[in-house]
Amino acid sequence: MESDAKPELNKFEIPPDRLRLTVDPGIFRFKCTEDLVPIREFIGQTRATKAIEFGLNIHDDGFNIYVSGLSGTGKTTIVKRYIDRLIKSRTDFKPLDWCYVYNFREADAPRIASLPQGKGKVFQRQISELLDHIKEDLGKSFASDEYKAQRDRLVEDTRRQQQKDLEQLGEEARSQGFSIQVTPMGPALIPVVDGRPMQEAEWHALPEDTRKTLEARQDDLRKKLQASFEKAEKVERDVHDRLHKLDKDIGDFAISRLFQQMLMEYGSNEKLKEYLAGLKGYTLDNLAAFKAAEEPVNPLFGMPMSQVAAGRDPFMPFKVNVFVDNSEQNGPPVIVEQNPNFGNMFGKIERRFVFGAYISDPSMIKAGAVSRANGGYLLLSAQDVLTNPGVWPAFKRAIKNKEVRVEDPYEQFGFIAPQVLRPEPMPIDVKFVLIGDPMLYQMLAAYDEDFWEIFRVKADFDFEVDRNENNMMDYAAFISGCCEKCKARHFDPSGVAKVIEHSSRMVSDREKMSSRFGFIKELIEESDYWASLDGKERISAEHVQKAIDERHFRHNLIEQHIREMIKRGTIMIDTEGAVVGQVNGLSVMGLGDVSFGRPSRITAKTFLGRGGVLDIERETDLGGRIHSKGVMILGGYLGWKYAQDKPLSLSASLCFEQSYEGVEGDSASSAELYSILSSLSEVPLKQSIAVTGSVNQKGEVQPIGGANEKIEGFYHVCKEKGLTGEQGAMLPYSNLDNLMLREEVVDAVRQGQFHIYAVKTIDEGIEVLTGVAAGEKKPDGTYPEGTINCKVNQRLKGMAETLKEFAGTEEWTSAGNGHRTAKVRTTSRVRKARRGT
Repeated sequence: MESDAKPELNKFEIPPDRLRLTVDPGIFRFKCTEDLVPIREFIGQTRATKAIEFGLNIHDDGFNIYVSGLSGTGKTTIVKRYIDRLIKSRTDFKPLDWCYVYNFREADAPRIASLPQGKGKVFQRQISELLDHIKEDLGKSFASDEYKAQRDRLVEDTRRQQQKDLEQLGEEARSQGFSIQVTPMGPALIPVVDGRPMQEAEWHALPEDTRKTLEARQDDLRKKLQASFEKAEKVERDVHDRLHKLDKDIGDFAISRLFQQMLMEYGSNEKLKEYLAGLKGYTLDNLAAFKAAEEPVNPLFGMPMSQVAAGRDPFMPFKVNVFVDNSEQNGPPVIVEQNPNFGNMFGKIERRFVFGAYISDPSMIKAGAVSRANGGYLLLSAQDVLTNPGVWPAFKRAIKNKEVRVEDPYEQFGFIAPQVLRPEPMPIDVKFVLIGDPMLYQMLAAYDEDFWEIFRVKADFDFEVDRNENNMMDYAAFISGCCEKCKARHFDPSGVAKVIEHSSRMVSDREKMSSRFGFIKELIEESDYWASLDGKERISAEHVQKAIDERHFRHNLIEQHIREMIKRGTIMIDTEGAVVGQVNGLSVMGLGDVSFGRPSRITAKTFLGRGGVLDIERETDLGGRIHSKGVMILGGYLGWKYAQDKPLSLSASLCFEQSYEGVEGDSASSAELYSILSSLSEVPLKQSIAVTGSVNQKGEVQPIGGANEKIEGFYHVCKEKGLTGEQGAMLPYSNLDNLMLREEVVDAVRQGQFHIYAVKTIDEGIEVLTGVAAGEKKPDGTYPEGTINCKVNQRLKGMAETLKEFAGTEEWTSAGNGHRTAKVRTTSRVRKARRGT
């Protein structure tokens, strides 16, 4: 028989020099970062930069780029920089101007035409000047004496002929006893007597034969009168046509020279050639508008009042809308759209409120980012594109169809839009760059069948880089560049070393450094502030540490409140003594801008039964799927370890005490297992040591995240309640490379006030928590006496024998524990009792 074994716990304790990476400032061979050549590019993103370079240089359809990475890794900056490099090699590229012009076939469907760079405004000005010249030349032609003489001659000849015909008809009527009078109802034939109109009484006094004779004459004269007026109307129409032809001939003579000059310059552009031909025809068909007297423009409506009343501007076809103007663009355009809503992306059709109604015209069509980026590059935030209503479907259509339509967003959402124009789509050739996070990329790739076809290049930015001598020197050069860009003080070697240490803590890896340079830039700016208050010319380690500490202080209000509640006993956490079936587990709370560790009391109760391990968090829907998986693994471990020669006759309940929010993750599964083993063995667990780590079915303790925050969280709780020199934290051995603890914690370990233990297995962990040896299985399947495993094995064996004593053979009843059902035989004593009743 062996007595209780006492394990050697020092072998599990981690020395202070392994708790934190310390960068020696002596490795930097400079006095300050001002001596270095600044690096303005980001470090260690070879994979991403190669993908961007490939995506920008391949011109086949669909090879647009999705730039994936966490915020602050420099995604947008690197893309812009590579685009700028590419543009420098394409200085000979001249982007086109695009103009909307009037469509004479469909007035509500303006046509779009391309012109060489800078010619859009020129063409617009030329058309405006053309209108002025047309007005001037037509005004002169229609005001000339020759034109007036020809017009007057035609009008006078017609008037004389009409007068002559009317006089002849009047003579004939008088000869037959009638006169012609013009009434509001038209010309009328009135019988006369003695040179005066006959009265009605006189008409009725006439003999019947006389009246019939006069009525017959009147009918005959009326037919002749009607024929005369029809002839007059025909003559008037003929004169009108002759006058119109005269105007058209004079107008054609006046403006042909002007249009011929424009056609000579733009005749090679089919759309503009067709537009100019239509414009000439429109001018000749609407000469009256050019002959009208000039009216002042109403400042409220932007047009003369006569045009407002008519509801249209007769000179609208002469308005050229320079939709995209690249006259000042050097090389391909690069557009970064910060607010990609529907209008900003694809353009909009503006409206003007006139007399209670909204009106629009081709001059009010405005370009969006896609149109302005034509021939170049468009950078967009993937999240903004997806969250703006209607943008993503229209964006995909534009990429697949290689054209952008200026549509009314109201129609996209099923609303009725007033006076909608239907502009001709603009053909596009754009390299699109979407910038977003990895999760968004995975969701698009999984759920949008078009995504792979339109974004075939993924540029993946890593959030960390290797910590080696070259990269550390590059880091120093990057700091130098940031100091120049931010106009901050330069760093001495100690300051650079402290920044690198912090960057390793940011990624929780001693062998890596953070590549989220946006946050490093913030640290540089804050360190410069504290150096300025200190009156120093250079930023040293103490200023960097001050910036880190002050930032943590600004964000740790909730953490401080939790510590106070633990200190006052509101949240019950023991940091001294030992308790059976109870352990302090460690978790991380994330509040968006900050995360911190906090201890939680985990308890286990074991009792007779076959219910297995009951997770109270799961039963109350407070446990997540990963947490539930971790709890289920515990049953596998217990069965594998202790139930090879007997059934596992165990019911156990696990609980996160005072937990009122969801629990997720499996980092507490080892702590839960320790509490079960303590309850079974009835050996108390040290409350001075907090635990983190997940476990597998073989009893191996697996790495977890947030190791630094968890350890520091328990340290501060112990500090608040009083350090005794016995307190500490235990973590998986595989997390040692993740340790970048704050210097305060390392100093406490160095002084023996706090301890850090690292274990590889559950057996090692239970030895640290109990001070009792775990015990290795002997060849006969037993464990050494007095060890934890021996006590657990004996307890489980006893529970199995006890349960067997209560087992019957004839009847079965169902008993459940809420999430599973076990068949339990009814005891013979119960059967006897039933027979008795």
